[in-house]
Amino acid sequence: MASLRATLRGLGVSRRAVFLRGITSNTCRAFSTGLSPPSKGFVYEQHGPPDQVLRMVELPPVPVKENDVCVKMLAAPINPSDINRIEGVYPIRPQVPAVGGSEGVGEVHAVGSAVTSLSVGDRVIPCPTTFGTWQTYVVKEEDVWHKVSKNVPIEYAATVTVNPMTALRMMEDFVELNPGDAIVQNGSSSMVGQCIVQLARIRGVQSINLIRERPGSEELKEKLKKLGANEVFTENQLEIKNVKSLLNNIQEPALGFNCVGGNAASLVLKFLRQGGTMVTYGGMAKKPITVSTSSFIFKDLSLRGFWLQKWMNTEKAQDCRAMANQLLSFVEQGELKYEMELVPFIEFDTALNNALGKSGSRPKQVLTF
Repeated sequence: MASLRATLRGLGVSRRAVFLRGITSNTCRAFSTGLSPPSKGFVYEQHGPPDQVLRMVELPPVPVKENDVCVKMLAAPINPSDINRIEGVYPIRPQVPAVGGSEGVGEVHAVGSAVTSLSVGDRVIPCPTTFGTWQTYVVKEEDVWHKVSKNVPIEYAATVTVNPMTALRMMEDFVELNPGDAIVQNGSSSMVGQCIVQLARIRGVQSINLIRERPGSEELKEKLKKLGANEVFTENQLEIKNVKSLLNNIQEPALGFNCVGGNAASLVLKFLRQGGTMVTYGGMAKKPITVSTSSFIFKDLSLRGFWLQKWMNTEKAQDCRAMANQLLSFVEQGELKYEMELVPFIEFDTALNNALGKSGSRPKQVLTF
C-alpha cells in the first residue's frame, strides 16, 4: 500500500484525489465536473525490462483544472522509443514512477472552464507527443491536444506523430528531391520504411528498398511494390560487385535512409551517387556503420543523423500539427497506409511481448481501449 501511494504521488495524484477515490459514488458524482473518472494505466516505478517493471495500476480521479482537458483514450501504440524509455536508455524520459506510452488518440471527455478550442466529443491526439498514454483517461493542458478528423481510423490517428512524421521530415530536410529522383533505404518493411515508399511515390520519387533474407521475402517484396516501391532487393541479392547494375532505368539515389546499421548500412552507401547523403535514424542491428575511405574521398558522401524528438524540440507545435493534418489527409485519400496489429488494452502483455519480438517479427502493436 505504501508503494502504491508513493507511485500515485509520483504520478501527480494528490492526497485529496486518493481520498475521493474511496468515498461513495453519490458524493463522487457531485464532484464529477472537476475530476476525471478513475483510470487504469500501466506504470513503472523503476527502469528495467518492460515485461518485468510494468504493472497495471488503478489510478484515482485527478482534478481537471481550468486549462485542462480530460481525454478518454481510444488507441495507443507501443513504439521502440516507449520501450527504451522504460529501460532507461532513451535520452528523454519522464521521471519515475510514470505511466508508459507517448503517442495515441482519444475522445474529449471533459474540459476545464477556460478551454475554448476543444469540446466534449472531439477526437484528439497529443501533438507533439507526450508522456503517459497507456491509461484509460489522460488529463493534460489544452495546448497538448490537437483535434483530428473522425473520418480517420483510430489506429492511424494514434500512430501519426512518430513514424510517419519521421519519414516526412527525412524526405524533406536533407536533400531537395524532384520528380524522377531516387532514394534508397534499408529496413523497408518497418512502418517508417513503408511511409517512405509511399511519400516517395506521392512526390514522383523512385525508391530502392532493401530487406533481410527471411521466410516470406517474396511476399514482402510484393507488398512493398503494391505500396509503390520501384525495386525491392534482399541483402543476399546485393552480394555482387556492382549493385548499380541492378537499377535498370532508375537514377542513382541522392538520398539514403538507414535504420539498421552494420552491413545493411554499407549496402545503402553502395547505391548512392556522387555527393549523396545517408541519413541514419535507427540501429536495429546494434552494429556500427563502417565507411570506406574512398567513399569519402572519391564519392564525397555525407553521413547525417535524424532524431524526431530533437526536431520537435526546435520547431513550433503548429508545424507538427500541420504535418499531422497533411499525413492524415493522405490516409483519408487512401494514399498512405501501413501494417498494424490491434490488440485490446486488457491484453497488454500479449502486445508487449509482440513488440519486444518474443514471437518473431510482428507489425506495430496498437492498443485499443
